[in-house]
This record gives sequence, structure tokens and C-alpha cells, in this order.
Amino acid sequence: MNRLTDFPLLVFAISLLWLYLSAQIGAALGRRRPIDAVGARGDFDVVRAATLTLLGLIIGFSFSMAIGRYDQRKNYEEAEANAIGTEYVRAGLLPAADAATVRTLLRKYLDQRVLFYTTRDTQQLRQIGADTAKLQADLWAALQGPAAANPNPVMALVLAGMNDVLNSQGYTQAAWWNRIPRAAWGLMLTIATWSSMLIGYGARSNIRESILLLVLPLVVSISLFFIADLDSPRGGVIRVNPQNLVSLAESLGAP
Repeated sequence: MNRLTDFPLLVFAISLLWLYLSAQIGAALGRRRPIDAVGARGDFDVVRAATLTLLGLIIGFSFSMAIGRYDQRKNYEEAEANAIGTEYVRAGLLPAADAATVRTLLRKYLDQRVLFYTTRDTQQLRQIGADTAKLQADLWAALQGPAAANPNPVMALVLAGMNDVLNSQGYTQAAWWNRIPRAAWGLMLTIATWSSMLIGYGARSNIRESILLLVLPLVVSISLFFIADLDSPRGGVIRVNPQNLVSLAESLGAP
């Protein structure tokens, strides 16, 4: 199921509108009960500075989490390409007929893995998942006969390589499911909302209606946009390019 954070531009637009309205609400409250009138400007400045500092820390930690998950997806793409390429070479240790079968299946499997990284269509993604599972079963079945007929260390090496191929796909899928929790998004938005309201509430009367009230909402919205873009595997513009898998497919002559 798609999440709102799968659409970074929508996250930017909604957060900018919401935070700007929050700043305007704060400004409206400030006009009714100005800070200077109650003599609490010093205490208010401390609270506002602490809230903005906390907002900066939360955004920084979230950005670090998003970068870490993006790097993890890139690393697993490289690991998948290495595992498939290694098993393709090891398949040469099998009898000629079995080697040809395994290598043909590996080329088809590689094609599905490239599609997994490049598609954005949900229906096609489900089909890719079904085709990948079938190819995995076919690959393992293609090794069972030769392994049973020749249980030796060489065959164990081929089986271990195929196990790495299958495991690497599971690790990749887990990394693509590993997203920033919704609770963290809710916390960021809540603190950003209060920060915008405090900025509006504490603004001097001559700038309450000015463009300056847009600065914090705009900066925070841009930050949320980049966090959502990095965190979303298929949405936005920053995505993992399967360059290692594509390079391997070209070298093996895969579709």
C-alpha cells in the first residue's frame, strides 16, 4: 500500500501549506495577546529557541536515517549482482546440460531483478514478485538433481552460491520495506507545527503579515521533501539505480 511519503512533492506541498497556516495562526494569537504586553519576552525566546533546536535535531536524525536506508538499498543491489554473477560462473562446474539450464534461468532471474528496481507500477511489481518466486523455485530445483547424483565438495560450492543468490533477494526486499516509522513523521510534523506557531506568535507586529513568516515553513518543507525522497524506494527522483545488475546483464547477454 502506498504511503503519503511515497510522493515527496505532495509531502512538500502539504507541509508548506500546513506550516504556513500554523505560522499565521500564531501571528493571529500574537495580535490578540502580544508577548511584550505580558512581559514574558525573555521566557518566550528561550522556549522558542529550545523548540527550534529540537526540531533541527529531529530533522537531522531523520535525514541520517533516510541516508542510511538509501545506502543500504544500494549495497544490497551490489551484493545481488555479485551473487548472481558468481553463481553464473560456478554453474560451469555442473554437467553441460544442467549448466545451460541454470544459466538460462539465471539470465531470466537477472532480468526480473532489474525490473524490480526500475518499475513504479504496483500491478507490475506484484507480477515481478510472482515471477521471481517461480524462478527461484526453478533454480533450486535445477540443482537438486545434479546435487543428489554427485554429492561432492564442488556441488556444495554451487549450492552455496545459489543460496547466496536467493538470500540476497530477501535482504534486498527487507531493506526496501525498512522505512522511517510513521510515528517519527508524526513527531517531526508536530514539532514543526508548534515551531511555526511560535515563530508567528513571537513576530514583531510590523512583520507578522510579511513574507518572513514563510521562511521557516519553506525551509522545513524542503527538508521533509528530501527526507521523503531518500526514504521512498520508488517515489521521487532519488532512487537506487541498478547499475551493477544492468552491467552484469549486458555482460551475460540477458534481455
